[in-house]
Amino acid sequence: MNADFDYDLICIGSGPAGQRGAIQAAKLGKKVAVIEKRRCVGGVCLETGTIPSKTFREAINTFVSHQQQSKGLGFTPRTKVDITTLLSRVNRVIQEESEIQQDQLQRNDVNIILGTATFKNAHKIEVKTDEGVQTLSSKYFLIAVGTQPSVPKGIQLDNETIILSDGILDLNSLPRTMAVVGAGVVGMEYATMFAALGIQVTVIDKRDKPLGFLDHEIIDELMYQMRDKRGTFRLGEEVTHLGIIENGKKKQGLIQLESGKHIIADLILYSAGRVGAIEQLKLKQAGLKADSRGRLKVDNSYRTSVKHIYAAGDVIGFPSLAATSATQGRLAACHMFGVKSKPMGEYFPFGIYSIPEISMVGATEEELTRAKIPYETGIARYREIARGQIMGDNTGLLKIIVHRETEKLLGVHAIGTGVTELIHVGQAVMQLNGKLDYFMQTVFNYPTLAECYKVAALNVSNKLQYSSLAKAIAV
Repeated sequence: MNADFDYDLICIGSGPAGQRGAIQAAKLGKKVAVIEKRRCVGGVCLETGTIPSKTFREAINTFVSHQQQSKGLGFTPRTKVDITTLLSRVNRVIQEESEIQQDQLQRNDVNIILGTATFKNAHKIEVKTDEGVQTLSSKYFLIAVGTQPSVPKGIQLDNETIILSDGILDLNSLPRTMAVVGAGVVGMEYATMFAALGIQVTVIDKRDKPLGFLDHEIIDELMYQMRDKRGTFRLGEEVTHLGIIENGKKKQGLIQLESGKHIIADLILYSAGRVGAIEQLKLKQAGLKADSRGRLKVDNSYRTSVKHIYAAGDVIGFPSLAATSATQGRLAACHMFGVKSKPMGEYFPFGIYSIPEISMVGATEEELTRAKIPYETGIARYREIARGQIMGDNTGLLKIIVHRETEKLLGVHAIGTGVTELIHVGQAVMQLNGKLDYFMQTVFNYPTLAECYKVAALNVSNKLQYSSLAKAIAV
């Protein structure tokens, strides 16, 4: 270590990017510290984001599955579940996962400091902890502070009737009605979770469809299943006011829309975007400046405009995934200390943990159409697959997209049980420049959901044969 500094690397934030960056540097023999402003290591991902929301979803799925199985066996299913029961599992997982991550950092001799970091200059930070204030210096920094919910001016949150996504874990009871403002990933995940519990959910967004980056057929299927659970969509609608009204002894949320509509709900979840959690860093004192969304600009090595300060994870923007953040943190540490490493793969999967879950990798039909790339699609539906029948999921589907001429796999899109795992088959084929013939020649276990790839491939092959035949007749 350079004697002029206390550390070789200080990671500000202990989420996926900060943790992986710290461990990578430690394994290279560097002296490393991690600063975490929350009560435990793991950052937003562990305390209020990815891990708790996915655990909450799993608890809901377990309850719903138990209901369905009880009906199938002729028993009277349990009709209600309370929020305490659902969140009990969440709290256990958070504690267990935090202990695992803390142990990983400590086993690699990473110093963990629970406190709030503020830059004093480009090489020094001030850290406020429960014990006091200390000043630390480092040769390199990795900013991995993640994001926080965006709250426009004029929105009054009471954390009871009108809440942000972070407030889900603090609910005292389940609402009878719920309105979700914002049809992005977080908003749609929670909207479908609560709808699965039989709660009447209304989703509001100024865009004309939710999750606009997804394949149109996948979005249509998600909306169909949401509506089948009494969900309502108010799309193309601008919210002009959020307020709280007294309805007898009960408080309810009131939403006024620009179109003149009024929506009343027991609970309003405001989920209209996230911004970088940078307000306490005082970046200007380190020579840095974030954009209007609190994001930092980095180069291909995750280096900011200040050459010894790097940034990774959600704070640098797209793709803002836990999995990509972890890889970014590791690659940033490798670059700092001159270790050669290959860049992140071109194809990474997106997972939307709605009910049902959604996953995709590669291009959508809309993107290929705009780019004037000729393609053909093949679809396999779970109701055609023995495994789908066994699981009782007859609504899931998997779509593959291949180039009409080269037959190269261009994209995979899926909705249904287990698709966030299933997608990795397609990801591997794409990363290896695989083509349709891989699926045509490969034998998949029976009965499995992986058979969807074979069925979808046969569907594409038939279409391509018909197309070739039509061309021959035309000539």
